[in-house]
Amino acid sequence: MSGVAAVTLVGAGPGDPELLTVKAANALRHASVVLYDHLVGEAVLQLVPPDADLIYVGKESSSHTMEQPTIIELMVRLARSGRPVLRLKGGDGYIFGRGGEEAEGLAREGIPFTVIPGLSAAQAAGANAGIPLTHRAHAATLVFATGHGREDSEPELDWDALARPRQTVVIYMGVGTLPLISRRLVDHGLTADTPAAIVERASLPGERCLVGTLGTLPALAREHAVRPPALLIIGSVVSLQPLLSAGSAVHRPR
Repeated sequence: MSGVAAVTLVGAGPGDPELLTVKAANALRHASVVLYDHLVGEAVLQLVPPDADLIYVGKESSSHTMEQPTIIELMVRLARSGRPVLRLKGGDGYIFGRGGEEAEGLAREGIPFTVIPGLSAAQAAGANAGIPLTHRAHAATLVFATGHGREDSEPELDWDALARPRQTVVIYMGVGTLPLISRRLVDHGLTADTPAAIVERASLPGERCLVGTLGTLPALAREHAVRPPALLIIGSVVSLQPLLSAGSAVHRPR
């Protein structure tokens, strides 16, 4: 397959360009064709050379610029034409970024690829909000889950597993299903007063954190008009937020 170029799957991190890995930043500076997602910040794209081709393939809830098979077909076509492709995804592409599906599609078509991981939105949300995702006194287990079901249906989750004690649950894409998530977790064993938080726009300008409980968080999110991108963090680690956020010197973008 001579003449076939490689695809680089790059995690852009949570949005703040200072949270890019050095390897990701170097790849961006040498890119010639970039396929980028909705959650990739403008400041990150500014690292791309001005003569590079930028192709937006972002997906939002109920609004897809390109369907996933079409994105994979485009990467394959560009690579086979000899053009190196940089596929840029928010956060880490292998954590609810469909990077695994894209890597699988490339592998099946015989397209060489490399993966550059990115700082996940969960890590940025916890660090900036003052919520450690694990803590010896609070959580020995950390679980990531998606709050988005197929075709806007209820997410297919193991609610019993998510409602276990002494763990932190981080739910991506859960703003629209927050009332259902809270209800299901209480139905399966967590108490309504379990500490819970929602972190909106982690690491980006306008970042904010709302802290409450499983019982109160849906009303808080409605009252404050929370919009994606936002993460839910559930567990007793959230009880540390007032203390740790007050003492934090974490840089927050302005």
